[in-house]
Amino acid sequence: MLPSRRAFLTTTAAGALTASEKEPVVDTHIHFFDPARFPYHKLAVYAPPPATLDGYAAFVREAGIDHTVIIHPEPYQDDHAYLEYCFANEPSRLFFKGTCLYDPIDPATPGRMEALVRKHPRRIVGLRIHVNRKKGEAPTTAGAIRDRDLRHPQVKPTWKAAADLGLAIQMHIIPLHAPQVGELAAQFRGTPVIIDHLARSGFGTPAEYAEVLELAKLPNVTMKFSGVRYSSSEDYPHRDARALVRQTYDAFGADRMIWGGLGRSVAEYKQARALFDEMFAFAPEADRAKIRGRNAMRLFWT
Repeated sequence: MLPSRRAFLTTTAAGALTASEKEPVVDTHIHFFDPARFPYHKLAVYAPPPATLDGYAAFVREAGIDHTVIIHPEPYQDDHAYLEYCFANEPSRLFFKGTCLYDPIDPATPGRMEALVRKHPRRIVGLRIHVNRKKGEAPTTAGAIRDRDLRHPQVKPTWKAAADLGLAIQMHIIPLHAPQVGELAAQFRGTPVIIDHLARSGFGTPAEYAEVLELAKLPNVTMKFSGVRYSSSEDYPHRDARALVRQTYDAFGADRMIWGGLGRSVAEYKQARALFDEMFAFAPEADRAKIRGRNAMRLFWT
C-alpha cells in the first residue's frame, strides 16, 4: 500500500492547503468512448455513442479542472487500450489517473492487474467492480465482467492483490449489496473503498440505503457524489435527492466524499457545478472544497 493512501485514511484534510493556494477541482468520474478507433469489446454490455478525448484538453483549461480520473468503462471490458491512449495524449503530465476492469473471480486477475500497473507507474489507481444485480438474481460466473459473487473465494485474493499494488477498490453497486461490500472493506481496512454514484440509491429501498450509510462507520470507505440521476425521480436539478445527499454527508463527513461527473464541455460543467452548489448549499465552503478536489488530490495524486 502506498503511504499516501494510508495517510488518507488516518488524517483529516484540515490544513492540507494554505489559504493562498488555489483550491483544486478534480473530476473523479469520466468515461471516454472512441469506437471508430477503439472498437468495443465483444462482451460489451452497452454500446454508447462516441465521447472521445478530442477537445478535452481545451475544455479542462477553460473550466479550470486540475485533474481527472478516467473510469475505464464496461464497453471495453478488460481491454485497456483506449485508457492507455488517453494516458499518452493527456492535457498535461500526470493529468489523468485511471481505474482498471478485470474479473474479480478470475485467478489470473492479480497477475494481469500487476502487469498493467507496472506498465503505467502512478497511473492506475483502482480496480472497479460492478455488482448491480437485483434481489433474487443469481451471480454471474462468466461472460461480461459484472455481477460476480462478492463471497466467491477468489474475491479476497483479488482485493489483496489490489491492496498490495496500492489500488483502491471502486464499487459500482446498488444498495442491496452494501453489506457484502462492508464485509470486505472491514477485512481490508488499509485499502480505500470508493462507492460510486451515491450507491445508485434509487435502485434500492430506504432500508437498503441505511445499509449504505452503515459503511461510513468504516474509515476506509469514501462516497462519490456523482450520477445523482440514479438517486432521483425528477429531472435536473434532481431536487428530490437533496435530503439523501445531506444524509450521506452527515454519515461520511466532508473528508470522505469526492466529486465526479463534471462533463466534457463548459456547458456541462456549469450544470454540474450548479448541481453541486445546490446539493451542498448547507455545507461550509471549507467542506465543499474538500469534496470538489482536495480529498481526491490526496487519494490519487500524492
